[in-house]
Amino acid sequence: MIDVMLAGGISMAVALLCTPAFIRFLVRRRYGQFIRDDLTHHHVKRGKPTMGGAVIIGATLLGYFGSHAVLLVLGATGWLDVSASPISLSAMLVLFLLAGLGLIGFFDDFTKISKERSLGLTSRQKLVGQTLVTVVFALAALLVTDDQGRSAASTAVSFVRDTPLDLAFAGPVLGVVLFLLWSNLLITGASNGVNITDGLDGLATGASTMVFGAYTVIAMWQAAQSCEISPVANCYPVRDALDLAVVAAAISGACAGFLWWNAAPAAIIMGDTGSLSLGAALAGMAILTQTQLLLVVLGGLFVIITASVIIQVISFKLTGRRVFRMAPLHHHFELLGWAEITIVIRFWIIAGICAAAGLGLFYAEWLANL
Repeated sequence: MIDVMLAGGISMAVALLCTPAFIRFLVRRRYGQFIRDDLTHHHVKRGKPTMGGAVIIGATLLGYFGSHAVLLVLGATGWLDVSASPISLSAMLVLFLLAGLGLIGFFDDFTKISKERSLGLTSRQKLVGQTLVTVVFALAALLVTDDQGRSAASTAVSFVRDTPLDLAFAGPVLGVVLFLLWSNLLITGASNGVNITDGLDGLATGASTMVFGAYTVIAMWQAAQSCEISPVANCYPVRDALDLAVVAAAISGACAGFLWWNAAPAAIIMGDTGSLSLGAALAGMAILTQTQLLLVVLGGLFVIITASVIIQVISFKLTGRRVFRMAPLHHHFELLGWAEITIVIRFWIIAGICAAAGLGLFYAEWLANL
């Protein structure tokens, strides 16, 4: 518990205190956001410092490794009777997704800035980068085992825990291939979902804070009810659950600290550096905590906003009509005359309800199996 609180506190403090210096750096280098021409009501944001996701990633890394270092020192000196949980493969894999997709997002943001346009990397370039990172993540999660022969991930499709639907139904080789495809779908979908949501000041950052907060609770509960500690019918076989809670707390704290500067009117924008990395880390948490389909509920706001884009495209191609005045959904409400801060706060409420509903489903399943 102490390492979870330390990780969240350190990452929040780093993001809160270091973001102003990063803003000044970006302003000096004239690294500003470019806005789509059809978003005329957002042209006031043109030139606003972007790539703020780098702060979130850096604060997360400092929060995670800092919490381990602090507990190691306190335990070694005898100041407190505590010991840090070992740095785990599961945590490293989530951080790898965070940094890997963050790097792709950075190249995307930098391309926009250097070429002075609102479009960065092409869809194909992003997809290739996402796929390469996902393949490394998935293979390591599935094939690297600990001294007890356990891998960090499972080939079974999961909801609040693994279901009987196992991707290895036709053999281990096919299972690995299907797991690679399934992981790529989850990670690409989640990273693009957060990316699409990041259209208003603080919207994606606030929602991400809540969802990673929910994953902190889930992973801590799984650690407390671990099959290693209490091998009963409703225990959780999740490997490295406590260390996953430390990672989730670090990301949630980093998002909360960054939100201070990203809330409307934002002094900095997270850019694709932040949105792609946060979405990928969410998918990584879902895969490694065996709650893959529960992410659809926990991240319900991202699903709703992404669905609005899909509905708009399908409707226009089939009928020539648009369902919304503009997609994603938050821009539709802007064109209806809603103030930006009103949309953000109401969407945060929806995000909070979705995160609470996901936690409720997770806990209800555990109660049902007592």
